[in-house]
Amino acid sequence: MSKYILSIDQGTTSSRAILFTVQGQIFAVAQTEFEQHFPHDGWVEHNPTDILQSVLDVCKRVLSENNVAANQIIAIGITNQRETTLVWNKKTGKTLYNAIVWQDRRTADYCESISNTETSTLINDKTGLLLDPYFSATKIKWILDNVEGARSQAENGELAFGTVDSFILWNLTHGEVHRTDATNASRTMLFNIHSQQWDDALLQLFDIPHSILPEVMDSSCEFGFCAADILGAAIPILGVAGDQQAALFGQACFEEGMAKSTYGTGCFLMLNTGDKALTSKNKLLTTVAYRLNGKPTYAIEGSIFMAGATIQWIRDGLKLIDNAKETETIVEGMPFDHGVMLVPAFTGLGAPYWDPNARGAILGLTRDSGIKEIVTAGLQSVCYQTKDLQKAMENDGLRPTKLRVDGGMVANNWVLSFLANILGAEVDRPKIIETTALGVAYLAGLQAGVFKSTEQLAEMWHCERSFKPTMPAMQRNGLYDQWLAAIKKVQS
Repeated sequence: MSKYILSIDQGTTSSRAILFTVQGQIFAVAQTEFEQHFPHDGWVEHNPTDILQSVLDVCKRVLSENNVAANQIIAIGITNQRETTLVWNKKTGKTLYNAIVWQDRRTADYCESISNTETSTLINDKTGLLLDPYFSATKIKWILDNVEGARSQAENGELAFGTVDSFILWNLTHGEVHRTDATNASRTMLFNIHSQQWDDALLQLFDIPHSILPEVMDSSCEFGFCAADILGAAIPILGVAGDQQAALFGQACFEEGMAKSTYGTGCFLMLNTGDKALTSKNKLLTTVAYRLNGKPTYAIEGSIFMAGATIQWIRDGLKLIDNAKETETIVEGMPFDHGVMLVPAFTGLGAPYWDPNARGAILGLTRDSGIKEIVTAGLQSVCYQTKDLQKAMENDGLRPTKLRVDGGMVANNWVLSFLANILGAEVDRPKIIETTALGVAYLAGLQAGVFKSTEQLAEMWHCERSFKPTMPAMQRNGLYDQWLAAIKKVQS
């Protein structure tokens, strides 16, 4: 009887369950999208029931549709949209408010109100992060301050906070386990990445009681058991990592200096810095890449809020396309320089600008501009934003000259060709582009003994296609200058 590892990949716009063989190959996938809620300008929420039900649905479907029994699952790994914040009652499991999504900017004014050199230095020194609405801390504070009775319940020890991984863990174990891993903890703005502990000074700064926090574990360890009545057997949960760190792991970027860029809802460029937590001078983030056997490996990361979400907006908002897959055909034969720039600052700008008040714009439109130009500009915006991150890393002395890429958008050859050209760097697409789910399958498999070491995992990585730059430097620089000019026009 074949055995599998089940990866739960809970993303911003959909949940997926992927069964991997013990050789690290995809056996089956189930996916379902769920609704996004935008109650006010810059606010982004999910219904917690939608998150949980979509996860349970895809897990059950991937088993039933492929005639796999629960006792064939060796282990479960969970990877998740990071920073998204939930608070629930420990007794009832009922959430107090919708999940506040990582893209949400409602706490921008609060961040500005406490922003000074001393506070910013304290946060950066301890967490590697910048004071920004992106991270979980101010989202937790908002819930405690704005939901009736939340503050008193929290102080009485009745509430639990979790990023999405913790929320899923809690529910899969019927409230037995309140845990997270070091990668997710490192994105809360409450976790000291050097001591690997929740930080009292930060908890005091944001007025958050310690009692609501989950226990922080290694990324590969025994988190608990998925209850037998959920999938049909008690299954150990042995791997957890935030989606971008999971992708770094799935791309086998285990050596210092190796980099990956993931193109999902957002885009995230992450470079392994080994056992050193390097501080960026160019507004990049220092983060925990993964933690194994109590030992953290660190990374420098640049975060872009709108990548695949830009194409989703072109599909659902402008209704210029029916399906993201159409874009490659639409832009085929389009010149790189067509005069139109799309800056997707719909929820502000991420790295290296960190401007929560910037808003999106389409610039350079003429009577000749049409669907092709707007779609092309949307795809290019993702590549230009990656160039922003590459430049920031270069200014930190860490320029990646070769990039391993993954996520849904990298199936588009036109995008990767333009990406290689605008970066002036080789772009490698692996045979398995579902590296987020693969990474957490690797973490669960390491704990289960299916995989023996990261060295073994590195040997399992294979390049499907390499894209090399052919654009002259003058043209590359000219296009990027146009992008920088467009950015200036949308900044607050």
